[in-house]
Amino acid sequence: MTTSVLVGTVEGLRRLGPAGGDSVEALAGHSVTGLARGADGSRWALVDGAAVWRADDGTWEPVATIDGPAATCLIVSGDDVYVGTAEAHVLRVRSRSVERLAGFEEADGRDGWYTPWGGPPDTRSLTAGNDGTLYANVHVGGILRSSDGGETREDHRPGAQRDVHSLAWHSTVAGRAYEAGGGGAAWSDDGGSTWRAADEGRDRHYTWAVAVDPVDPDVWYVSASTGPFAAHGSGDPRARIYRASNGSWQALAGGLPEPLQAMPYALLATGDRLFAGFGDGHLWQSGNRGDTWERCSLREPLERVIALAPVGASVR
Repeated sequence: MTTSVLVGTVEGLRRLGPAGGDSVEALAGHSVTGLARGADGSRWALVDGAAVWRADDGTWEPVATIDGPAATCLIVSGDDVYVGTAEAHVLRVRSRSVERLAGFEEADGRDGWYTPWGGPPDTRSLTAGNDGTLYANVHVGGILRSSDGGETREDHRPGAQRDVHSLAWHSTVAGRAYEAGGGGAAWSDDGGSTWRAADEGRDRHYTWAVAVDPVDPDVWYVSASTGPFAAHGSGDPRARIYRASNGSWQALAGGLPEPLQAMPYALLATGDRLFAGFGDGHLWQSGNRGDTWERCSLREPLERVIALAPVGASVR
C-alpha cells in the first residue's frame, strides 16, 4: 500500500500507513464521524458531533465548537469548512467562528423535508465541485446547490434521488457528480443541474456509500443492500459493493467474505487503492479497482468504521 488513509470510528481516529498496520493519532475514546482533507494538505475531523478539529503537521487541535443539533458531516472548500447537522442545518466555520447559513435555512421546499420514521430531517453529506459550488444532501429532501458559498440555495435538482445518503464529486473532471440514495444511485455531468439514474445491472437498490475513481470519471463505486432493515439491522445485511464502468454495474467479491458480514458504510478510492470500511470494524483494500481484495492488517480491532479520508499530496 502506497497511500495513507485516515479511518474514523466510533472509538477514535486511526491512520493506516504505507507499511500497513494502524496507529492512534489522537482523539482516543471519541467518535469521529466525518473526515476531510483541504487543498493545502490539512486534515479535518468531526468529533463527537460537537467539535471540528484540524491537523497540519500531525498534531491535532480543536478549531471550533458546534452548539445545537449534532454535527453529521463536513467538507473543506477554499478557506472555509462547512458542517452539516441534524435537523437539516449547514454551518460555516471561518477563522474559528461558526455561523449558520441563512440561505440554507430559507431554501425552497424546506417545510416538506422529512424522515421515514417521523423525526426531523438531517444534512447527511456535503461535497464541493471544482469551481467551489457546494452541494448538500438532506435526508429526506434531496440535493441542494449553492454557487455563492451557501448564501443562497437552489432547491432539489431534477433527476436526483430525494432520499440521499452520500454525495461525491470528481476531483479533476469538471461537472461530474455522483450520489447514493435509498432508491438507487445517480450521476450528473453538468455540475449537478440535472441527474441521471444509474441502477441497471444491480440487484440491490438501497445504496449507501459512494466513491469515485480519481482518474477515470466513468468508474465509480457504491455499497448497497436490499433495504434499510437489512442494511442496519443485526442480521444478514444482504450487502454488496458494486463497481460501475462505462455504464454497467458489477458486483465485487474477489476475496471479500461471501456473504458480507456487515454493511460497508465507507468507501474511498485513491490513486492506487480502493478501501471499504464495514460496520463490524473490518477494513478491506483492493489494488485493482475491486477485482480482488485483502483484509487490512490492524494491530487493534475497530468497533465500527464510519469515515475514510486520504492523507498526503499523492492522493487526489
